[in-house]
Amino acid sequence: MHPTLRFLILSILSASLVLSLSGCAQVSQWSAETFGTRGDLKTPTLAILQIILGLFMLVSLITLIIPGIPGITFIWLSTLIYGLVTGFERTSIIFMGIITALMLLGNVVDNLLMGAGARKGGAPWLTTLATVLAAVIGSFAFPPLGGVIAATLVLFTLEVIRLKDSQIALRSTGELLKGFGCSFVVRFFIGLVMIGLWIAWLVQSGQWLL
Repeated sequence: MHPTLRFLILSILSASLVLSLSGCAQVSQWSAETFGTRGDLKTPTLAILQIILGLFMLVSLITLIIPGIPGITFIWLSTLIYGLVTGFERTSIIFMGIITALMLLGNVVDNLLMGAGARKGGAPWLTTLATVLAAVIGSFAFPPLGGVIAATLVLFTLEVIRLKDSQIALRSTGELLKGFGCSFVVRFFIGLVMIGLWIAWLVQSGQWLL
């Protein structure tokens, strides 16, 4: 198992253990104020939950620099866990909906940018469509880098057949790889926005304790 994935799994298990222990504690020096839509979350428990999920989101954001690690999905999962624990209301549902849309975008942005790179390199629309489809299928069939490998091979092969010139085909392939590289920057920005929306959710609901 990848060391980063092992760390993330251990973080989740540690979070569950800490929350269980905090819920069983009989004595607390913290305020007895409660939070959540059901009013059953004590201040210490909510603070611990926010700290653990916040750290988990930051680690997930950092893992975006590693190809194949679904950091965007981990950030989304953290916000979902928070919503399920504290309860959803109208405003939090809106925040969760926006975060979910960003998660979906973040998980396909590399395919979209690779397609844009292929177009920039001069590939026709049909070749670009075939390249994007190869990227999507490759991502599911051979993660983590199956998508970019499949897209590269399909684009180069189709362009060589079309142009009868491997040098020009390599130029289009290079633009595709540039698009793949740019996707890391875009995903990192999307991850930052998702975390910012989660913080805004907490502040708006009066649950921000950090």
